[in-house]
Amino acid sequence: MPRRRLSERQIARIERIQDRRRSKVEARAELALSELDDEAGRNGLVVVRHGATLIVEDQDQQCHYCVTRQHIGHPVCGDQVVWQPSGPNAGVITAIQARETLLSRPGASGHDKPLAANIGLLTIVVAPQPPPSGFLIDQYLVAAERIGVSALILCNKMDLLDDSARAAFLGRLEHYAKIGYSLLPLSLKQDPSLAPLREHFAGRSGILVGQSGVGKSSLIKALLPDQAIQIGALSDATGLGRHTTSAATSYRLDSGGRLIDSPGVRSFRLGPIARAELEQGFPEFRPFIGHCRFSNCHHQHEPDCAILAASADGAIAPDRLLAFQQLAKDIARGAE
Repeated sequence: MPRRRLSERQIARIERIQDRRRSKVEARAELALSELDDEAGRNGLVVVRHGATLIVEDQDQQCHYCVTRQHIGHPVCGDQVVWQPSGPNAGVITAIQARETLLSRPGASGHDKPLAANIGLLTIVVAPQPPPSGFLIDQYLVAAERIGVSALILCNKMDLLDDSARAAFLGRLEHYAKIGYSLLPLSLKQDPSLAPLREHFAGRSGILVGQSGVGKSSLIKALLPDQAIQIGALSDATGLGRHTTSAATSYRLDSGGRLIDSPGVRSFRLGPIARAELEQGFPEFRPFIGHCRFSNCHHQHEPDCAILAASADGAIAPDRLLAFQQLAKDIARGAE
């Protein structure tokens, strides 16, 4: 027997009933959370974010499966939070501590999607193959400048090059060193301990970014010889199981720092920003900003442009100027 079709009025009535039921459930849940004793709040670190699943590590490095109180925002991996126990290995996040930094990327809706909080180091991994994309490196560097974190350009797989090719490879990146960014040549085969990279991570959290195929996964495995143990501890404590490997996760490093591995970071790109903010993302531009003839100078072909003059004098690398001009065009197109 065919099902009777509902009228629009009946459908609207059913939706109102469901909305009331959902509201009652949410109100009861919020009431239960409001009855938690704020005096019992504890400090913790969000070490896993997988959808709505949050794992908080307490001060004794014990892990707890947590839910979030409504209207406090959206905790992400690396957030320092206040939480309260609600059962064995379970709790409720009641507040997010002030963030020192927040790394985001554009989401499907066009709005920035937070990826990781309180990082201090953005490590851009490049390698001989695939060849480095200066334009992509420049986007990462702008992102680092924008949120106020250190940036490191890690030149991986140097064992693939002889002395002459190695010098040429590093020479193509030398203009980054001249404006203050660290270049770190490295090879897992020649230094499996990754001691120089560990020094950069000492005492702070960091993230690896870069093109596919540059060896990020191998670097993470080498930095985290106990990764399987840490994943196992998270799984045992929380029941997250196999999903841990596909979640944004903060791992402890022997150096005292932490490494955040996030699926979102692997496809990270710079989102829409104001042109003035983009200018500030190029530190070598800063001495010349505000000295152009026109206050709204786009640094493309305008007369008496201080940025174009600085590039002609060698104070700004031509590749960096081209990257700025391309990013500025992209921003203008996105704003149309």
